[in-house]
Amino acid sequence: MASLTPTETADAAPKRPARPSKRPNGQWKVDGTDPLNHNEEFKQADNGLNVRERIEQIYSKQGFASIEPDDLRGRFRWWGLYTQRRPGVPAGAHTSLPPEEVDDEYFMLRVRIDGGALTTEQLRTIGELSRDYARNTADVTDRQNIQLHWVRVEDVPEIWRRLEAVGLGTTEACGDTPRVILGSPVAGISADEIIDPTPVIQEISRRYIGDDTLSNLPRKYKTAITGHPSQDVVHEINDFGLVGIDHAEHGPGYDVWVGGGLSTNSRLAERLGAFVTEAEAPEVWQAVTQAFRDYGYRRLRNKARLKFLINDWGAQKFRQVIEDEYLGYRLKDGPPAPAPSTPGDHVGVHPQKDGRYYIGAAPVVGRVDGELLIRLAELLEAHGSHRLRTTPHQKIVVLDIAAEHIDSVKEGLKALDLDPEPTVFRRSTMACTGIEYCKLAIVETKVTARQTIEQLETRLADVADQLPERLTLHINGCPNSCARIQTADIGLKGQLLPDDDGEKTPGFQVHLGGGLASSDREDPGLGRTVRGLKVTADGLVDYSEALIRRYLRTRSSASVTFAEWAHRVDESHLQLEDPEEQEGSRA
Repeated sequence: MASLTPTETADAAPKRPARPSKRPNGQWKVDGTDPLNHNEEFKQADNGLNVRERIEQIYSKQGFASIEPDDLRGRFRWWGLYTQRRPGVPAGAHTSLPPEEVDDEYFMLRVRIDGGALTTEQLRTIGELSRDYARNTADVTDRQNIQLHWVRVEDVPEIWRRLEAVGLGTTEACGDTPRVILGSPVAGISADEIIDPTPVIQEISRRYIGDDTLSNLPRKYKTAITGHPSQDVVHEINDFGLVGIDHAEHGPGYDVWVGGGLSTNSRLAERLGAFVTEAEAPEVWQAVTQAFRDYGYRRLRNKARLKFLINDWGAQKFRQVIEDEYLGYRLKDGPPAPAPSTPGDHVGVHPQKDGRYYIGAAPVVGRVDGELLIRLAELLEAHGSHRLRTTPHQKIVVLDIAAEHIDSVKEGLKALDLDPEPTVFRRSTMACTGIEYCKLAIVETKVTARQTIEQLETRLADVADQLPERLTLHINGCPNSCARIQTADIGLKGQLLPDDDGEKTPGFQVHLGGGLASSDREDPGLGRTVRGLKVTADGLVDYSEALIRRYLRTRSSASVTFAEWAHRVDESHLQLEDPEEQEGSRA
């Protein structure tokens, strides 16, 4: 037993030194830069951008076993590389097994596509890389990237060489960095556009992506920029957003949003109340990013997003800080952009400002493959087009189609299983990577989504003419909400649920009535959770069909959206079994 000081007795515990009233949050400008956890330690020990040289000179030559752990599970992300889930690893095992038992010796590689803008040459290159190095896998994500799987570290330098030869790359596609910049898929071409965000997206990318002064942020940092009136980049759930607006005094420019994000602590972004011009936008982006770097919370990873700082400070204090400490001038005040009047997924045929047309097509929940991408490039080039875009809704938009080629291109897209005239279920369903590849996932998503779409199309064919234009179904394999479950009409968060035999079976917690930028709702927000509302994967189609039929049967008019109905109706009508239906069956 430790000896007591002369002023202490055995009957009283030794006096402890007084604790600070508040623990440091790891804010560099408040608490200093000493790292408070291992993530901060390895980031300070060596900038994540520096790992590229080791990949090229050491790891690609000596193989997977030579990779240092902090590079493998940390700095590799700065170059778009995550280890895949080892096949056969049980659901949820990442919480109990050491990482080396969960990691496969293959990688997911994320190709960074700012604004979703691709040429057919670039698309063909991605398709060829998928075919040659990734077992023909490819997914269009809801961040406008394309992800490949089964990538070996030995092949990464050649993949980079071929990507960079056509102007693509993987720099900061992951990691605690400025991630890919979401941009309007119809930037510069739509006849309805308020302002073309392409110059701002390109300038931010040119100046700041790969800048080592901005490559150690508290956590990931997401940007969304649009000049289209449909507000087609889900800016409300990004850290930094610019929404096009025509200011009465200053002309076309942007309304600034900050602090959005989902995952387990969902929060919609807030307006700063500021208007910025095209020329000002890149430096405003830099100022907000620097403020996040310097004041963001680094002590706890689950509190390290910008949304937590905005929640504590408020938008006006944050605006004051970036004006005083980073910009050195006052931002102009500005009004909000009008609510959009059309969906932002751009599915179907639409006029361009130059007299040609763009066509939005829906792959099934973003799942494509390398051979398909090559054939898509060939299809477009055969019809005189050399440009396309990916979208934040896991869709593909092909550009520059002459009027006389519309029907031929539509038929070609359908032959590739890219539907320009999809059913509401194919159009509106999204799914994350899921347990097939992701180490964090608990349930399968892509196959579940495809089967759900196909069965709902068949089961609800009798009411197809009553269905709304959009009825979103988002399926996520874990709580992290990569598929934006809280913003869907029907959002599904993967869980393991108890079955009748006392075992665990794949299932979902249900969120209902979410929505973002939409003319359908005056108060766009997050989905409603109902106590105890969970559905097994096997019961998903039955529940979804019953829920949609209840909506169609009980809504007060055809103009009432599913989101409005889900928020207004008594929660008993949202359960797996509706008491009124049970009563009717007994009668």
